[in-house]
Amino acid sequence: MPQDRVCLGAIAGAHGVKGLVKIKSFTARPEDIAAYGPLSDEAGTRSFSLDLRGAAKGLLIARVEGLAGREAAQALKGTRLYLARAALPPPEEEEYYHADLVGLVAYDSAGRVVGRVVAVHNYGAGDILEVQGEGPSLLVPFTAAAVPEVDIAAGRLVLDPPGEVEPGTEEANEADPGPAVE
Repeated sequence: MPQDRVCLGAIAGAHGVKGLVKIKSFTARPEDIAAYGPLSDEAGTRSFSLDLRGAAKGLLIARVEGLAGREAAQALKGTRLYLARAALPPPEEEEYYHADLVGLVAYDSAGRVVGRVVAVHNYGAGDILEVQGEGPSLLVPFTAAAVPEVDIAAGRLVLDPPGEVEPGTEEANEADPGPAVE
């Protein structure tokens, strides 16, 4: 169920006055965003050849072929950069592209449908799957313990998240007040 194209990054804005852009890379090694050849926009109508020039504050600095001036660079702010899925190397065993996980049907360990993976987040401590079913989204750490089975070809995965509490239940909404303060 892999997608045809994978988002490798996004243009965060202009850098300087000569038409350079700042890029937020979504690749494991940020500089690899430029290693696969020209990228395209979400619609697939524009092509972007990147020449990396450096990095600053967690973003890459690049020249985009054919782009001149700050205004032209700033006009690209927010443009997501895509590559054909077939151009990427196959992932190693037990590794997955986020784009391949989004859309998988999530089952619990008893075989019941929990929902569908709608996003993969990473806030710095590792990947987290967002699973949408009935009710609020379920956020599950993407670890071997919490997601013991992933079958991309079958379009499914199995969840065994830590704890026994279902989202949206009374138990999940009871907060531990912590120690009493006098």
